[in-house]
Amino acid sequence: MAESEVDEVLFLWQGAGYYSRARRLHSLSQIVVNDYGGVLPSVYDDLLALPGIGPYTAAAVASIAFNHPVACVDGNVRRVMARQTNNENPTVKDVQEFADLNLFRDHPGDWNQAMMELGAMICRPRNPLCDACPVRMSCKGTFRANELPQPKKKKKKNVELQCILKIDSQGRPELIQRPNSGLFAGLWGPQVADELDTKGLDYLGSIRHVLSHRVMMIHVWKDSCEQGIDPHTVALSTLDRRILALAGVFFDVPLE
Repeated sequence: MAESEVDEVLFLWQGAGYYSRARRLHSLSQIVVNDYGGVLPSVYDDLLALPGIGPYTAAAVASIAFNHPVACVDGNVRRVMARQTNNENPTVKDVQEFADLNLFRDHPGDWNQAMMELGAMICRPRNPLCDACPVRMSCKGTFRANELPQPKKKKKKNVELQCILKIDSQGRPELIQRPNSGLFAGLWGPQVADELDTKGLDYLGSIRHVLSHRVMMIHVWKDSCEQGIDPHTVALSTLDRRILALAGVFFDVPLE
């Protein structure tokens, strides 16, 4: 990984989504090789300083792999904490303090995995198995477990964009590499923008594409170019594959 170019990593990653993870993993591998002799650091703070590693991953690796007494916090632990304390909307700090206080420091990795499994298998989001719960006696929220914690409201941003897909005489698309920051950073694709001059171009149709925080509507027009490239040779997002498929360019992917 560390010896690879980021374009190669993105090419192999294409179709998996969350491309920022691939770029961060590439950066992480180079730091681990260059600064740590190719061995992943074991200390929480050192792990947290690596690209793409947040508090949960740093705590999980430090405790499970290296037996360091650091408490993990994820959605499952948050749910256990909310029901144990009858707290409808615990903050990140609240949950971390709960996890730290209850951590079994002699076996932190086993404890963290047990807490996460408790939340996933017993203290489930819906219809929790309270009768089978090993910590039921200390739970203050058993009588209203299905109400705890209150769900976080997630709003998806609606984005409407235009795309001009240029195709050469051999059916190859003109593709450009996007900047190394922003949506689909470092990947290749046709020209996409808020507003484009599409006068006189053939309208191919529209594609609705849903991401974790965005609902995108892409209106696609077709144009010509002198020379395109082989799309098999570059990293493309699923959205760009769908755009190419709309024009009949080799990709067999669903348009809906």
